[in-house]
Amino acid sequence: MSEILRVENLKVHFPVHSGVLMRQSGAVKAVDGVSLGIAPGETLGLVGESGCGKSTLGKAIVRLLKPTSGRIVFEGSDITTAGVGAMRPIRRDLQMIFQDPVESLNARHSVREILEEPFIIHGGTTPAQRRTMVNELLDRVGLPAASADRYPFEFSGGQRQRIGIARAIALKPRMVICDEPVSALDVSVQSQVLNLLLELQREMGLSYLFIAHDLAVVKHISDRVAVMYLGKIVELASSDAIYQRPKHAYTKALLSAIPHPDPTREITRELLEGDVPSPIDPPKGSAFGHRIGHPRYDETIGKELPLVEIEPGHWVAADPCCLEPDDWEKVAAEGVRDCPTGAAG
Repeated sequence: MSEILRVENLKVHFPVHSGVLMRQSGAVKAVDGVSLGIAPGETLGLVGESGCGKSTLGKAIVRLLKPTSGRIVFEGSDITTAGVGAMRPIRRDLQMIFQDPVESLNARHSVREILEEPFIIHGGTTPAQRRTMVNELLDRVGLPAASADRYPFEFSGGQRQRIGIARAIALKPRMVICDEPVSALDVSVQSQVLNLLLELQREMGLSYLFIAHDLAVVKHISDRVAVMYLGKIVELASSDAIYQRPKHAYTKALLSAIPHPDPTREITRELLEGDVPSPIDPPKGSAFGHRIGHPRYDETIGKELPLVEIEPGHWVAADPCCLEPDDWEKVAAEGVRDCPTGAAG
């Protein structure tokens, strides 16, 4: 399968300074060796607890954050170290929708000024053309043309997010990073925004990296799902496989936490024990095994726990602490085959 985006062993570490001379004493390993691939027109859901590195990964892909190491390849071009000038034409095709529309929209600018800005930066349009384009964008996201002369604070949360979506699609990108675009919205509004994103994907052929912590939301929109824990991908598979046949213990715990609409149905919850390890000083072995105090944790100390293909297109970390005995025996018997990008083949 061809890929519009490929991320290879990406790391984003933030230095920690201490002491009188403020020397670096460590690093926050927000993203610690992530590999994945996204095909044209595909939606890859990225899920995990708050603080696992999801948003940092998204911002690194669009180069709002500087990667520490690894590679980011977009449409065949390595953009890992691209400067401001080199990124400008690429940003036409690679955009981002932010989690909080209140913070991401300039309160001093009218909606028209916000939506005209991408066209002004990239040039080639007249004021009359921009006025027409803004009206078309507002219509496409379900807002009246009169909205253009109002300011962000005059809109509801769902309407503000529609403005953010309009800004992201203004230049007709090929891929959009969606950083928890519905988490700050009421449940009744979430479905409207999700349906809008799906409609835009069908109309424009967009690819999405859809970041969220709500697995119920991700199920509705994603073709494949990647589960992230403490800066690493621990499971990656089709949406159906993740929800019907999860392999990793962390994935199972996340799925068991999804509320069920039937209050009379008995559900077995897999409650997580222990605390999330610090990304400044992560465990030497299995991060999740350390958290739950698994008896096989010592076996994983100092070892790489790469993604392996346990079923066709279903990748999971080769971690004895997090797999059922039968699955671990299968992984051990077949041996480790690296998953260079995590993309379906």
